[in-house]
Amino acid sequence: MQDSLAIPATMPAMQIREPGPPDVLQLSELPVPEPGPGDVLIRVAAAGVNRPDCLQRRGLYPPPPGASELPGLEVAGIVVAVGEGVRTFTAGDSVCALLAGGGYAGYCTAPALQCLPVPAGMSLLAAAAVPETFFTVWTNVFDRGGLQPGEQLLVHGGASGIGTTAIQLGAALGAQVYATAGSDEKVQLCESLGAIRAVNYHSNDFLEVLKPLSEGGVDVVLDIVGGAYLEQNIKLMARGGRLVVIGILGGAKGTLNLGLVLSKQLVVTGSTLRARPPEAKGEISASLFEHVWPLLSAGTIKPVIQQSLPLTEAARAHERLEANEAAGKLVLVVDAELAATTAS
Repeated sequence: MQDSLAIPATMPAMQIREPGPPDVLQLSELPVPEPGPGDVLIRVAAAGVNRPDCLQRRGLYPPPPGASELPGLEVAGIVVAVGEGVRTFTAGDSVCALLAGGGYAGYCTAPALQCLPVPAGMSLLAAAAVPETFFTVWTNVFDRGGLQPGEQLLVHGGASGIGTTAIQLGAALGAQVYATAGSDEKVQLCESLGAIRAVNYHSNDFLEVLKPLSEGGVDVVLDIVGGAYLEQNIKLMARGGRLVVIGILGGAKGTLNLGLVLSKQLVVTGSTLRARPPEAKGEISASLFEHVWPLLSAGTIKPVIQQSLPLTEAARAHERLEANEAAGKLVLVVDAELAATTAS
């Protein structure tokens, strides 16, 4: 362990050479960053791959001011140094962390508020697939959406990293879950994770399939599609329902029937996570540790990882994600030996 805490002067890092296709990702050697006040320095074992990484690579989703220009919104690894004022973690701790950028590298810094201990019994590779999706699902489905036990949840893109997380969490916490997905194989995955019914949106209209099943409509819709699904979502929702939009893969504009919004007393909301301050993300972290970490440690729920690839194959990971080939998460392995270790 002592060797793993030694901090080199430089590190491998995957830079975005210029906005463009996946092959603009370029492996470089960069200085190891230093932790500022309230930060920890993490030796990265593995980093999760997410759609915002692809948007950043294309020049469409720049990091917030002060954040690393490197892609990568989540990692797992070992704390090797702490900044001024950090009392919650010490060198040698295994953590997973939500980042505003910088995960595709040998080392990264993260606000301690955005770090959590790796769940007991989980490998660091698996833990790298946890922060971005679990933070996103918790704040949108349970905080903004207010999902309660016994309510009905519809998850669009159910086989994605966000979707597989939302299905598991919804089912584990007492909701009735439905989902949409893009193939029969992905439908089967959603149902194996706890969805009562998943719909292949290429061969069926989810509104026609789910409306008879949902007995008055669904209470919360988690939507990554946006405009293309807006009209159907509103028709499917129950009185007092909450539509939470977190993506616009199907366009930013759609038809909104305000009459239904009024008569059903609906809430239409949306959010992004990356630009929120560490204090706000720290509140989500505390909720996750209280409500979700026991489920992860017990193995009741787990991140769904389709494939892990070495950091040098980041472009291939982006290609797979943008082609909708992935079911669950893709993870980049930065340090294979460290990624294989398991938290006690």
